[in-house]
Amino acid sequence: MRIYAFFFYFLLSHAVFAADWVVIVHPNSGVEKLSKNEVVNIFMGRYRKFPSGQNAVPLDIISPPTDREQFYKFLLNKELADVDAYWARLKFSGQVAPPTPVDDTDVVLNMVANHVGYIAYCDKKKINSKVKVVLDLSL
Repeated sequence: MRIYAFFFYFLLSHAVFAADWVVIVHPNSGVEKLSKNEVVNIFMGRYRKFPSGQNAVPLDIISPPTDREQFYKFLLNKELADVDAYWARLKFSGQVAPPTPVDDTDVVLNMVANHVGYIAYCDKKKINSKVKVVLDLSL
């Protein structure tokens, strides 16, 4: 019975954390590397500028919804419901808007490749040479 429990746990944890998340920016953004704390601050609306002074516009992948869920679990170790509740409070106060929702990873890659101020996340396996990785959350 224990062996089945182990395999179930292994499969579940592998399915939930299957992606190796990276944070990406445009190669000409002036950003070489960001710390996890800097990424948290940008995606949670505390800062909307890169350390270089360039405006930072965070993008959220909405399809499939598990991508967004996994990213915030890796980044904040919080459930998506907690992140959404945080944004609901901030939106009500009118202080700052949440990250811009984007349909999927392909659209995110295209948007980041064509706009210097965008910052996004995606599965490491999907990045291309048109974007720059500034944080690897799989390390």
